[in-house]
Amino acid sequence: MSQEHQDQVRVAVQGPPSPPIPTPVPLMQQEHPEWYTKKGRLRRKIYEQELARLQVELVKLQEWIKHEKIRVVVIFEGRDAAGKGGVIKRITQRLNPRVVRVVALGVPTEKEKTQWYFQRYVSHLPAGGEMVLFDRSWYNRAGVERVMGFCTDEQYWEFLRSCPSFERMLVRDGIILIKYWFSVSREEQERRFQARLKDPVKRWKLSPMDLEARARWVEYSRAKDEMFAYTDIKQAPWYVVNADDKRQARLNCIHHLLSLIPYEDLTPEPIELPPVEDRMKYMRPPFDYQNFVPTVY
Repeated sequence: MSQEHQDQVRVAVQGPPSPPIPTPVPLMQQEHPEWYTKKGRLRRKIYEQELARLQVELVKLQEWIKHEKIRVVVIFEGRDAAGKGGVIKRITQRLNPRVVRVVALGVPTEKEKTQWYFQRYVSHLPAGGEMVLFDRSWYNRAGVERVMGFCTDEQYWEFLRSCPSFERMLVRDGIILIKYWFSVSREEQERRFQARLKDPVKRWKLSPMDLEARARWVEYSRAKDEMFAYTDIKQAPWYVVNADDKRQARLNCIHHLLSLIPYEDLTPEPIELPPVEDRMKYMRPPFDYQNFVPTVY
């Protein structure tokens, strides 16, 4: 069968192909075109300025969460090398780890494998005045466990049935639940994998599981689509972050997160420091009595 005939059969069965979805021009690129290069990339200087501004707002949000005893859960999911860790790092960079903490669980223990699936995640949920960022979450079952065969079909379908109910229960109890999926193209993921191979400080990020996932791109795509079909619920919808450009992905995600939680500025008034005690009242022990770190640099 010729290629032309194949195309005719495909159109007859599936209908004409959908037109490509145009890439939207960022709002800031319309308002401030000077912020971007000719290729449409956000300039580093502007990125750093906007990141610093958004991090100030994150501090305000943190203080509001603490003051109002709010409970917030933010889930970060997506393909390997999609940039989840980079966004989490920029969110927490200026925040108090006692208020905003990251949960990144490893492989479940033999005991945890016998528990109710959600049990080990429930123990990490926030108390009043806390925000928890899940660097991967209970959605492992719908992703890596499904694709790699680490769970049975029965366990997988039970998860898809029970997960929406579980999340609705969290929301009804007053938890603010926010879910992000970081989307990255196959070409960009491959470029980042290659960069990790060449960089000794990033090589640890490339695990055997990542290499296996690289070979199963289509399977992961189908698993993600099925996961969305069951778990993209009104009470806790999925928000997709276009992560091909790391700078824009970080700013867009942080900006969106701030927009979802109404908060007020509780910045205290400037503090006047009290006078310091007279240093003459204290005599420091001789330097010979102490062990100093060698001055190498």
